[in-house]
Order: sequence, then C-alpha cells, then structure tokens
Amino acid sequence: MSTPAIDSICVYCGSSDAADPVWLEAAADLGVALAAADLRLVYGGGGVGLMGACARAAHAAGGRVLGIMPQFLASSEVVLDTIETVIVNSMHERKIRMFEEADAFVVLPGAIGTLEEVVELLSWRRLGLHAKPIVFYNPHDFWRPLFELFEQFIAVRLVPEEFKSCWRSVDKIEDAIPALRAMPAGPMVASVMRVVA
Repeated sequence: MSTPAIDSICVYCGSSDAADPVWLEAAADLGVALAAADLRLVYGGGGVGLMGACARAAHAAGGRVLGIMPQFLASSEVVLDTIETVIVNSMHERKIRMFEEADAFVVLPGAIGTLEEVVELLSWRRLGLHAKPIVFYNPHDFWRPLFELFEQFIAVRLVPEEFKSCWRSVDKIEDAIPALRAMPAGPMVASVMRVVA
C-alpha cells in the first residue's frame, strides 16, 4: 500500500492552562516539528492550553497555522491575532472544517472535547468514510483507559479486530509525525460482525 500524502495535520488536544507542564512542552515541541517538516497545523483556534502552546510554537518557528474557532468561544479560548483563524458559527462547523482541512491527525492529552472529537473521527474511520492517519501521543499511558475500552469492544465482537489498525500510539512526541507517515493508505472498511453459533 502507498503512504498517503500529508500536507496538513490536525491536532486535537486540551485547552486548559492548568495541564501538566510536560504536556504543554510536548505540544510546543510538536508545533516546532510541524514547522520544521513544512506541515501545516490545523487546530481549534485558541491560545490556551496545549492547543495554544502548539500553535504559538509552530507560528514562532515559521510554520503554517490555521485555527478554526466557533464565535461563542472566541473570548474564552483567546483567539491568537497573529495566526490565521477562521471564525465559524458552531462546534459542529468547527469539527467539520478541521476534518476537511487536515490530511492526518495527532491526538494529545485532553478532556471531554478532545474525546468527543477523536471518537467521532474513529467512528467515521470505522464506517469507511475516510482513511486519514490518526496517532495518539500517549505519555505515561494517558490514553490507556480509552484503548482498554476499544479492546472491550473487540472482545465482545462489537467491532472487528481490524479496528485497531485505525490508529497508532506513541510515547514520545518526536515519534508522532513519523508514525503518521508510516501508516498505510486505505480506509477501514465497515464490516458486519457475525456471531458463529
């Protein structure tokens, strides 16, 4: 299988400034790496938390950055006026635009909003609606409970074993871009689970 061309990477991550400083630093390191690789960062448009750290670092390193921000969050998530930002009307529009603008996805630590985004992304992949690479940055097993839930889905035959091929997980932020590039092209084809009597 060929490797899909990647020009823009969407980063899903937390918006809390109270996040672990190590995660904030990793987000900034990813921003620098994206700029160095001439990969455009697509993100939620805010200047707070991990997303702000990633965007500021990418921009400072000369990278291309596109923020997508719903109007009602523009004040609380602090739009960065130095970065190109598209203001949209709703969270739904934000998520669709981020998806459309990206060729691949990196998921950093986050909470409810990040979880919502990645579950929808994996659902679309499961349904065969896209074949875009997805990589989780998983410091100190942050995403382990989610991965265990996925394993439970497989164990009870709600999804096929192949579902695990929809994403990769890395422990070091510097491995995220290489992991994306190593993922093969080809959609996760939706399949019917059959129970054998």
